[in-house]
Amino acid sequence: MKGIDSSLYDVVCVSPRNHMDFTPLLASTCVGTLEFRSVAEPIEWIQPAISREPGSYFCLANCTSIDTQNHVVHCQTVTDGVDSLDPWNFEVSYDKLVIASRAQASTLEIKGVKEHANLREVHHAQEIRRKLLLNLMLSDVPGITEEEKSRLLHYVVVGGSPAGVEFSGELSDFIIRDVHQRYAHVKDYIHVTLIEASEILSSFDDRLRRYATKQLTKSGVRLVRGIVKDVQPQKIILNDGTDVPYGLLVWSTVVGPSSFVKSLELPKAPGGRLVAERQGKYLANLLNRIGKAGGGHANDAKEMDLGEPFLYKHLGSMATIGRYKALVDLRKSKVNLL
Repeated sequence: MKGIDSSLYDVVCVSPRNHMDFTPLLASTCVGTLEFRSVAEPIEWIQPAISREPGSYFCLANCTSIDTQNHVVHCQTVTDGVDSLDPWNFEVSYDKLVIASRAQASTLEIKGVKEHANLREVHHAQEIRRKLLLNLMLSDVPGITEEEKSRLLHYVVVGGSPAGVEFSGELSDFIIRDVHQRYAHVKDYIHVTLIEASEILSSFDDRLRRYATKQLTKSGVRLVRGIVKDVQPQKIILNDGTDVPYGLLVWSTVVGPSSFVKSLELPKAPGGRLVAERQGKYLANLLNRIGKAGGGHANDAKEMDLGEPFLYKHLGSMATIGRYKALVDLRKSKVNLL
């Protein structure tokens, strides 16, 4: 959207949020290392045309379906329901359509995940920060039992993905730098557990995985191998029957396509994706070239040579692990995905 030439196209953006956030930095906002405004960028900053040009605009809504025959997107507004306005349906016609619905965390069909654990949006990070501080305050109130204090101050992360490892690292830094100094009465109760079914950072080189394991353990993060079977409000149950009480739970397993993308009868890349990383810039350049050649309207570009298809090239992986340390894996992928 940022690179589209607004002199060639009217740009209409339909999204349930009016900003883009940089997900890898959300973990830092949970503990106050970064402020929320540092990881979110308003959509009108990305593409000024939507607030400036008469034919371009932004709609706070969800897409519910797409009529590709008639070039129409069916939408429903995002509201607070009876507290403000009941949502209503509307349609948006299009000439060219880009579907860039973000991935969503997979619940692996485990009961209770959606209700009790997430870290994909700014409001999730805000809730995590609120709960972190609330649990610290409650655990210091006279009359609380030792068992309840331990539960409140047990922070559990499920999933050894880069996001899960980064959050665990940020949390351990927060405990060492801040909690141990400011909450002396509870510092011996607070701890972090990272649960992974096999091994953390499975896509990284083995030496980097071992280094990350060593550093996280040194920071006080407890690594547990296990598979979550059930998520309840105050504990999770592993497949071996172990109960793990928690005061805060963050779910950071694999991600996949949204239910909206799954519902579309359109060709998809491996994994059910419609738009891959870096594909946005490729699409903007392609649309601009088509528009300048007179193919901007619906069906006008059918006979045009669109050039080489997009080719995804793996440029490497990065992950922070706390204590001002990070991993960089620059090995090239053996497979390039369209």
